[in-house]
Amino acid sequence: MSASLSPTGTADTITAPPEHDITQHTEQDEDDPMAEDRRSPTARRRRLSAELETLIKGAGLDAVKVDESLHWTRGKTAKMLRGAWRLPSLRDIRDILDLLKIADGDPHRDYLLTLARQGREKDWWHDYQSMLSDTFTTYLGLETEAQTIYTFEQGVFHGLTQTADYARAIMRNGPTELDDDAIEERVHVRLERQKLLTEGKDPLRLWTIIDEAVLRRVPIDDVNPDGELIKSGAQIMREQLQRIRELAGLARVTVQVVPFTAGLHAGMSGPFTILEYAETASDVAYTENLAGQLMLQKTEDLKKFRNAHEKLKGVALDPRTSLAFIAEVAADLT
Repeated sequence: MSASLSPTGTADTITAPPEHDITQHTEQDEDDPMAEDRRSPTARRRRLSAELETLIKGAGLDAVKVDESLHWTRGKTAKMLRGAWRLPSLRDIRDILDLLKIADGDPHRDYLLTLARQGREKDWWHDYQSMLSDTFTTYLGLETEAQTIYTFEQGVFHGLTQTADYARAIMRNGPTELDDDAIEERVHVRLERQKLLTEGKDPLRLWTIIDEAVLRRVPIDDVNPDGELIKSGAQIMREQLQRIRELAGLARVTVQVVPFTAGLHAGMSGPFTILEYAETASDVAYTENLAGQLMLQKTEDLKKFRNAHEKLKGVALDPRTSLAFIAEVAADLT
């Protein structure tokens, strides 16, 4: 996993805020960067690209024909359709809609122009964009607007469920060297992401399945430059396990554990995340390793990940038993 980019755990203002309580909020803070109906400019740009591609194909055209018809540089439309833009041009969108004969007053035209305007806004993580890869910023946008997320974790807890100290421990011992400021920036991004589970009118639904190995892998002790103990790895893990139990108390969060006794299972190839939306055509699967991150949207790819998650549900302990198991692991920590 990448030490600076992972939604699951490896490395993700300058001073991290205190960890917030795991409570459900019903009111939105106007100053909260993630408060406004979990809208993500990145996700809006991606949706705009998909809508335009559908309309262009429906009109019997392709990217090359659009470029020719609008006297654009060859490749411009193709770049737009694959979402390779930073800020959508309202003029370009209007030109395409005019070409497709989607006139002023048409609700679909208004909708697409609204997506374009929203796609020009800044994401809440904009100030940290320089430390994040393009793939991961895209993931953050998709995560922000997802309705439900299904995960399987094999090495570390998912980033949406980590305590600040657990996240720091991962980043300090990851494959990439990071200084303290860089670590704190990434921890802050991670804690901001976690607000999806508790804030807003429609908090994110999360179903996370965790391999027992994750529960047993205790972080290294946190020590200062003089070698003096700040917090033991066992204490970091106890707090992390308590966080998982608290999150599982939320109505929209489900936690299951795959015990070692399950033997080989459908998740042996590695961790993965499935992001689902109200429009199933927008669903995405995400996976990563040291070589990078991969997002998949083809029906056959999504089917493989969904099947794997379903099989893992079947071999995992049920949610109630899983929480009791986690409590036993915590009690054994010394």
